[in-house]
Amino acid sequence: MSVTFAEGLSKSDLEDRLVLAPRFDASGLVTCVVTDAESGMVLMLAHMNAEALAATIETREAHYWSRSRNRLWKKGEDSGHVQDVVEMRVDCDQDAVLLKVRVRGTGASCHTGRVSCFYRTVPLGDKVSPDLALSFADADRLFDPANIYGKTSG
Repeated sequence: MSVTFAEGLSKSDLEDRLVLAPRFDASGLVTCVVTDAESGMVLMLAHMNAEALAATIETREAHYWSRSRNRLWKKGEDSGHVQDVVEMRVDCDQDAVLLKVRVRGTGASCHTGRVSCFYRTVPLGDKVSPDLALSFADADRLFDPANIYGKTSG
């Protein structure tokens, strides 16, 4: 199968037609929010280029564009924590993608060994301290990154 994307659609066509026409930014990327298919918990935020989006559609396994590695990256290629895509959605103007996934292995999506990359909270309102100290939430590690990646995460 070869995935192609529509281009040059008007705003109303982007919003109302049933045609996939992702609006990649100047770097050729769209933002991708990843949630757990069962719980709805936000697991991570990533970016996709056209190749990653097409590979995800074709394989039903999450692929991203790694800005730090500057290459296509299949989630779980090193850790084994592959994200099986249950559902993919695009937002109203097709500049963001939502993946609902099931994670193989331990169920961790973060390279730090946690379920979610969003494991710290930022103080708000009357709880703000001068140093803006964060708090841990859902921060238990499901695996030791040193055992998976051969080094400490960071």
